[in-house]
Amino acid sequence: MDRIVNVGIIGCGGIANGKHMPSLHNLPNVRMIAFCDLVEERAKNAAAKFGTPDAKVYTDYKQLLADPAIEVVHVLTPNREHAQISIDALYAGKHVMCEKPMAKTAADAKRMVEAAKATGKKLTIGYQHRQKVSAQYAKKYIETDALGEIYYANCYAVRRRGTPNWGVFLDEEAQGGGPIIDIATHSLDLTLYLMNNYEPQMVVGRTHKKLEHPEAGNIWGDNGVSTTPLEEAACAFILMKNGATIMLETSWALNTAEPIPEGSCVLCGSRAGLSLKSDKLVLNKVELDRPIRTEVDTSAGGVAFYSGASATPAQTEAYNWIKCIVDDTDPIVKPEQAMVVSQILEAIYTSSKTGKAVYFD
Repeated sequence: MDRIVNVGIIGCGGIANGKHMPSLHNLPNVRMIAFCDLVEERAKNAAAKFGTPDAKVYTDYKQLLADPAIEVVHVLTPNREHAQISIDALYAGKHVMCEKPMAKTAADAKRMVEAAKATGKKLTIGYQHRQKVSAQYAKKYIETDALGEIYYANCYAVRRRGTPNWGVFLDEEAQGGGPIIDIATHSLDLTLYLMNNYEPQMVVGRTHKKLEHPEAGNIWGDNGVSTTPLEEAACAFILMKNGATIMLETSWALNTAEPIPEGSCVLCGSRAGLSLKSDKLVLNKVELDRPIRTEVDTSAGGVAFYSGASATPAQTEAYNWIKCIVDDTDPIVKPEQAMVVSQILEAIYTSSKTGKAVYFD
């Protein structure tokens, strides 16, 4: 990791300041040399805080892409912009990290995959929950075949009252949806990754918007929560081609006493099972005719998967992404995998609107 990698940032809002730029700033071989945002002041502030002394500021992302010194671009815009900016960046010769979800639509996600293949440039999506130490331990455990055939799973991203009301989160045209596309996308990605199963056959889903006062108790206040057309909650049944089934539950606002954080799932196999909720990993099996439940301590010791237990998922994501650029290896989150996540999420919306199951070829 001694080779310098020059990075350009497109979109200098909340996810850029809260996740990507601080994580990249911690890497000694990364130089953020360009920042772009429609609001010039945001780009200037980002450059002053995270950029090199001579970092450039733009309001037109195509001007940033024209700089031959930039090797990597992070696309951190509203969902509707993900596809076109990422595709333009790939054809401009840049490697691209695009924040989740991959795109607003499955068709746009497919265009991104095709652009990456056509240009030979690396494309990855910001699904940092894969990078949790607990998730990496679970992946290694599954790869020993300890669970056997994984045929049943639940994935969760359930908030009791946590509707985001800043930026464009409540703008359906800009984002494409509510908790399904915002937080369930993390949980579904993690579930498919752990199952190593990316072949859906059928999806049945239903969205809900029923609460009389969705703004009541919202941790970020009202500011449009009461009037947004986006779903408050949703559930889905996903049948994979090999017969495995996945139950998905998600909400921004739901009258439940037991919220479950995004990036949570339960996997059940023919030999054993596991539960991964937030950073708590529990393994279960039967030995000598007795059920056994084991909670894995991932806080210290053991094998330091990737950059180690001390790093946050965001820091690990940034480290592994830049390392794959330097080493010329595949990113941990492959674009073809992220595309399947987008296809399933879109199928949930379609099924809810039509009242019919959505089948895949």
